[in-house]
Amino acid sequence: MDNDEHLLHFKGYNFERSMVDIDFLENLEDFEIRDDDVFIVTYPKSGTIWTQQILSLIYFEKHRKQVENTETLDRAPFLEYNIRKIVYVYRNPKDVITSYFHFSNLVVVLSGYENMDAFMQNFLDGKVVGSIWFDHVKGWYEHRHKFNIMFVSYEEMKKDLKSAVQNLCDFLGKELSEDDVDAVVRQATFKNMKSDSRANYNSILKNEVGTKSDGHFLRKGTIGDWKNHFTVAQSERFDMIFQRKMKDIPLKFIWDINEE
Repeated sequence: MDNDEHLLHFKGYNFERSMVDIDFLENLEDFEIRDDDVFIVTYPKSGTIWTQQILSLIYFEKHRKQVENTETLDRAPFLEYNIRKIVYVYRNPKDVITSYFHFSNLVVVLSGYENMDAFMQNFLDGKVVGSIWFDHVKGWYEHRHKFNIMFVSYEEMKKDLKSAVQNLCDFLGKELSEDDVDAVVRQATFKNMKSDSRANYNSILKNEVGTKSDGHFLRKGTIGDWKNHFTVAQSERFDMIFQRKMKDIPLKFIWDINEE
């Protein structure tokens, strides 16, 4: 099946055709953005839902403390926002490809692929939802000075979630106690997210989107799973492309769980 059947090309970006409203997209430029908005930006399969959950928990813990320290709920400010901010989460692209490959073979509305070679080629050509990964990451990084933006590595969150939560709190201007940070970390581990029906989107995936087989919205989330799926030739080919396209982007990429 031609993958383009599932794609809607709009202003240089590929959307999944059946899941977007073209009228909404065309009027998006008129969408009101408040000074206190916080945006999460990621390429698909790079930690979107996980980051969303972490930020929600940070705000929840802040709100809970405000309520506890206020005599009545009516007098408690709900949330203290800062000037609009962007949290950009990036992930090593080999694991993005691996996760995306499995997700494409799970979800009904996406084209399936017989092998990794076929998917990798479409990924490199930008013939997937999200378009070209290199353009997505480079575009945001090269225009970082236009925004109040924080770049966060998916792998760094996996390896040291507590430090990542503390850094996010600093960026968002949220002062949480040590106990509150620990509470966020406990609830936001990938293991807990995967087992929490309110966070893993499994029911939405199966009941509203549709799946081709049994599987989970959150599959593994491990660092370096690409090693179980890439051949040596595929890995070397991707390395050459990555080094050529990303040589001027100093973001740190972690390819293996044992990397420092």
